[in-house]
Amino acid sequence: MSSVDESVSAMLASSASGTTMMIIVQLASRIFTFTANQLILRSLPPTIMGVASQLELYFISILYFSRESIRMAIQRQPLQPKTLTISSHKDSTGIAPKKGNDVSEARTIASQSVVNMSYLSLALGFLFAISFATSYIQLAAREVSELPFYYASVIITSIASLMELSTEPFFTVVQQYMLHRQRAVVEMSAAFVKSLTTCLACAWASRTGHNIGVLPFSIGYLCYSFTLICGYMLVLLGARDEQKFSMLPTKIKSRSEYFMGRFSWPMIALSTNVFFQSTIKHVLTQGDSMMLATMTSLEDQGIYALASNYGGLVARVLFQPIEESSRTLFSSLLNSGERGNICVKNINAARTQLTEVLRAYSLMAVVGFPLGPALAPQLLHLLGGRSWASPKVSSLLSLYCYYIPFLAYNGISEAFVSSAATPAELRRQAVWMGVFSACFASAAYLFLKVGALGAHGMVYANIVNMAVRIVWSFSFIRAFMSRHGSGMAISEFSPRPLTCISSITMSIVLNSRGLYALDIYSTRDALILGAMYIFLVSYLERKYLLMYYTKARELIRSRTSKSSKFKGE
Repeated sequence: MSSVDESVSAMLASSASGTTMMIIVQLASRIFTFTANQLILRSLPPTIMGVASQLELYFISILYFSRESIRMAIQRQPLQPKTLTISSHKDSTGIAPKKGNDVSEARTIASQSVVNMSYLSLALGFLFAISFATSYIQLAAREVSELPFYYASVIITSIASLMELSTEPFFTVVQQYMLHRQRAVVEMSAAFVKSLTTCLACAWASRTGHNIGVLPFSIGYLCYSFTLICGYMLVLLGARDEQKFSMLPTKIKSRSEYFMGRFSWPMIALSTNVFFQSTIKHVLTQGDSMMLATMTSLEDQGIYALASNYGGLVARVLFQPIEESSRTLFSSLLNSGERGNICVKNINAARTQLTEVLRAYSLMAVVGFPLGPALAPQLLHLLGGRSWASPKVSSLLSLYCYYIPFLAYNGISEAFVSSAATPAELRRQAVWMGVFSACFASAAYLFLKVGALGAHGMVYANIVNMAVRIVWSFSFIRAFMSRHGSGMAISEFSPRPLTCISSITMSIVLNSRGLYALDIYSTRDALILGAMYIFLVSYLERKYLLMYYTKARELIRSRTSKSSKFKGE
């Protein structure tokens, strides 16, 4: 039993460390991107931003369809902590520290199998890049295709996506062996190079009077992928791997368990199931960009892209790393044994992680619900310049603030579902995703075409989309917990009723005092009331905040003591 407890504790500690590092990565990359955007935003019209958002959708779609299902299947494999030593970590004698002498053949096969599987992403990438590039070139609207260097930008972005897919074997090793710090350094470096390249290209075009369209963004993607390749090679080619598996596709001798001696049948089957489910999920996730591209003008697309970039900053910096690390943790905890016979300790650990994240999200929601819509337009007015200072843009950014909590709840709940569901349940979810797609398309048509609400209508449609997905995910989670002798009530992660009442009251106060206006006095009053409101929420939720402050101190103390012990040895 103690070994099980130690294993679960190690997983939780690794998840906390991974989450911290990924938050740092996201924060650094968003700072780079934000700085670059501020330097080029004033010189870019909304139409160019609209085409840039389409190019980003193109880039993301190739990567998502090529690697997402394979990554999720690989995450179902057990983690391999502390079995890979980087050659740069040596003692005073210049010799790398030794690990155990006996290395399990099963672990070697598992490691080689996931590396082999990762190469399927690159093979799929070629197919999707060709098909998507053809459609983006042939079906582009006239005002888009007539932009300078549009076709060159599509081709460069295609090459960049294939280059990034070629790093999947390295990424697989990093994830399997929990090399969070190495991954953070590589991805932060790539984000910095991408932002710097895009900014310099736009600055050169503006200074010389050249109109190069969205070419700087495609060059940025290319430099990002190239930096990833160089960074991962520098980190992992110097690694001493005692399990002796190769970073190239290598035939595995165990023919009884592996398809053609190269790939794992269970992982291939799971990847296939996840692929169809993730295809529909991608349509739902990126459906706003797709709908806007077909139903609205380039100006509306550019305005929505701006609101999405600024409004979704919290989601990308904070929620995405938590979702990613939680998915890895849930997959490890809920797939460590035979299906249906999961250890009770693992179930409780997964449940605790989920409720803690949901409780933190709920607390952030009650703070952001009244303050976000009041302060976000003020920030945009300060940073965006005159070309973006309009009531339409400000009201859209305020509305987007109400959408952010839905993103958070949906991300963590679907992370649990994708980790805990069986292949049959994933197929059932894919069917429901089809229903959600129909709901989303109907809502988008209603708000965009019938209501003619433009970018505002897309935010409303997204809220409807996320709401139905959250309801389904929570129904699955409650059924899963019930099957394993546990349960989860809404009261476990929701704020106190008095806190919710305070949030509604503050929203009414800010609206009644007209503090959403774009002037210095409204900004001052909103900041004063916001500070008072945050203090009130902190007081009402003091027990919860004190509990997690104590946990954080204990975690830091534990990691410090282990580090000191290691150095002493």
